[in-house]
This record gives sequence, C-alpha cells and structure tokens, in this order.
Amino acid sequence: MAGRFSDLTKIPAEPAAKLLAQANVKLETRLDAPASASIEEVLTELDSKDANVDLLRLLSIALPPRERVWWACLAARDIVGVGVENQTPSLQAAEAWVFRPGDETRTSAIDATEHADSDDVTVHCATAVQYSDGTLGTGDMAQVPAPPGASSIAAFAMNVEAIATREDDFDAYIQELIDRAIDIGRGGNGKRKEKGEGV
Repeated sequence: MAGRFSDLTKIPAEPAAKLLAQANVKLETRLDAPASASIEEVLTELDSKDANVDLLRLLSIALPPRERVWWACLAARDIVGVGVENQTPSLQAAEAWVFRPGDETRTSAIDATEHADSDDVTVHCATAVQYSDGTLGTGDMAQVPAPPGASSIAAFAMNVEAIATREDDFDAYIQELIDRAIDIGRGGNGKRKEKGEGV
C-alpha cells in the first residue's frame, strides 16, 4: 500500500538532511531517521509525530522552484480569493512566472516586490520567484547568490500567512496545505477535485 508521501516524482531523490543543510534550515522536531533518510521517510516520521510546521517547512524546501511558487500562490489565493479582480500585483506576477518562467516574468515579480503595499502578504509569492534559482535576480544580480533557502522561506511564509487567517478549521486547513504540496510533488496542480470532476 502506497504511503501518504509516496510517488513524489517532482521531488529530488536526495537525503532530506542534504536539502535542509543547503537551505540552512533546521527542523524543530528531533528525528529518529538517519542522515541518509529520504524526503519521503522524513515526511512520514514528521507526520507520525504530528509535526505539521516542520512538514510544511520541509515541503517548502523539497518542492522544485516552479512547484514551490505555485504552492505559495494557491495559499495566497486562499486569502485574497480567486479571479482576476482579487489578485494583487505580486500574485499576478508570481503566477505569470509559474506559467512562463524566464527573465522577463521574473523581473516583473521582482518589480512587484519593490512596489508592494506594506500590508500585502502576497508579496511572499513574488519573493519566492525572485530567489527561485538561488540568486538575487536577473541581469547583474544573477551573479550574486541569494541567502540560502530564501525562496523556500518565502513559500513557507506564504502558507503560514494563510494558516493565520483560519480559526474554525485550523487543523484541517494545515492538512489541506500538506496534501496540496503532496499533490504538486506528484505532478498535480494542487487543486482539490470536486465530486464528479475528472482527473
């Protein structure tokens, strides 16, 4: 029987400890798994220990850049709502980069971070795009390394912001965010299928 975290085809087959070290991130949960443990193994252990924050943290690191940003965008949509009329400049720019990654759309996302309102939490999506390849940006900035794990931190922060808006279904929503990342990690779009909706 396949586990909750199996078949994550989009996630690199590298030890979780290696990805965490590269992102300069430490989990708060003490792990029993060895340093060589895979992402799936560590996610499974975290799940068994109800370490939901660390689950989200590790998923934000394990997902590849485009998938990570898309995951953040879905969390942002949970806050602002669907539709063009609800999108912020940061969210619009981040979503555009997901569908057409490149210097042009990345530059637009960087511009959005610089002009975002101080209370616009969706700026995390654009920030995740800015640091998506491990550098500070495009052009000359492409030669300057970004802080380790900066894109992952931004995606994680966007999901935390979305969690903060929930009170009635707090625990269930965290599980939804985890399942969303799992679906994206398997090549899905992270969107819940309604009854009767096809694959």
